[in-house]
Amino acid sequence: MPEAATPSPGSPAPAIGFVSLGCPKNLVDSERILTQLRAEGYRLVSSYEEAELVIVNTCGFIDEAVEESLEAIGEALAANGRVIVTGCLGAREEEIRGRHPQVLGVTGPHAYEAVMEQVHRRLPPPHDPWGRLLPPQGVKLTPRHYAYLKISEGCNHRCTFCIIPSLRGDLASRPLAEVAAEAERLVASGVRELLVVSQDTSAYGLDLKYRPDFWRGKPLPTRIESLAAALGELPAWVRLHYVYPYPQVDRLIPLMAEGKILPYLDMPLQHASEPVLKAMGRPAAAEKMLDRIAGWRRQCPDLTLRSTFIVGFPGESESDFETLLDFLREARLDRVGAFAYSPVEGAAANELPGAVPEVVKRERLERFMEVQARISAENLARKVGRRFVVLVDEVGDEAILARGPGDAPEIDGRVILPPEWDLEPGDFVEVEVTGADAHDLRAVPVED
Repeated sequence: MPEAATPSPGSPAPAIGFVSLGCPKNLVDSERILTQLRAEGYRLVSSYEEAELVIVNTCGFIDEAVEESLEAIGEALAANGRVIVTGCLGAREEEIRGRHPQVLGVTGPHAYEAVMEQVHRRLPPPHDPWGRLLPPQGVKLTPRHYAYLKISEGCNHRCTFCIIPSLRGDLASRPLAEVAAEAERLVASGVRELLVVSQDTSAYGLDLKYRPDFWRGKPLPTRIESLAAALGELPAWVRLHYVYPYPQVDRLIPLMAEGKILPYLDMPLQHASEPVLKAMGRPAAAEKMLDRIAGWRRQCPDLTLRSTFIVGFPGESESDFETLLDFLREARLDRVGAFAYSPVEGAAANELPGAVPEVVKRERLERFMEVQARISAENLARKVGRRFVVLVDEVGDEAILARGPGDAPEIDGRVILPPEWDLEPGDFVEVEVTGADAHDLRAVPVED
């Protein structure tokens, strides 16, 4: 395809469409690319028909995500015809071009400069890109009142079911002052909640040997507890995701108990059976984990624990699965996601013996979710009559949807308020809980 001509001064700014798939880490990558596009004067449009070029930021974590990404690329090609592909699936260019040979270009994950090079080749920026205003917080794909804050790229773990290190590389932490400055800009722009994300939040700073960085005139070691304390000084909620239960997590609990950061931990535990954890390439210490959870709750009674688990992993016996259910019953986690094991191209787990039949995977997943639904309903029922502050997400004719300290956007439950109150998205309001089900709470604002 011939190179695009340079637009003349005064011509309309080139229009770009954008499709963002995958996890919050990928969403942050999309926001960075969109911010750069806006900084260079490109117009961002919401339909294929308006766009002169479409960028698809893909996910490649599991086979279902790969297929969704390939379908999204095909849809963009059919509707527009000029498509650049980036993101995790971009690391598998042959697979993309095998299905869609007409894509204009392919780049890998967090390859911001490479994406912009592809855009410049196909659709050069306007003559005077700096004549346009860019908000200091950049372009965001989340509602104005919350934002994801990515603190590192990559991961040093080698879990047998995961290919993230091959897609995104080893751990690469951002400097503490850089992260804190971004957070400060976001809060100044109106963000009321910062959601800290990475592949391995607990390991933050390990690759930098925890070297000190200067923030607000004082040196701070590049560690997750130092960063959390710094973020806790800002007038916004701070919520931690993807926190592996390393020893340093114990030092985060006092910050939660003191109200510096939200009393919320998102820990991907994956299983509780020692043989299965060993096959996954993960630490095998379920009993020790129960002791630590009990200690955290003694220190911070309002702590909300979220985790994800895989059922039907190769070699998982009925006894292994029962061990997992026993762990659930004792740990009484507040928020839980579960997935039936799905092979991922390139993952070491594909070579493991003892594949679990699909019908058994589905049956175990149903049993797992039944157990957890009862636990979740009981945990939420204990909140009836309590008061706490919530953050308003949506205001509708039939209800106001909000979230409490124990509710992350999109993955956890909601606090449902009656519609007649004069509230706006981004408002904090104290409520009293009046009812609960297995996932959500109902509440009313506390009147002065």
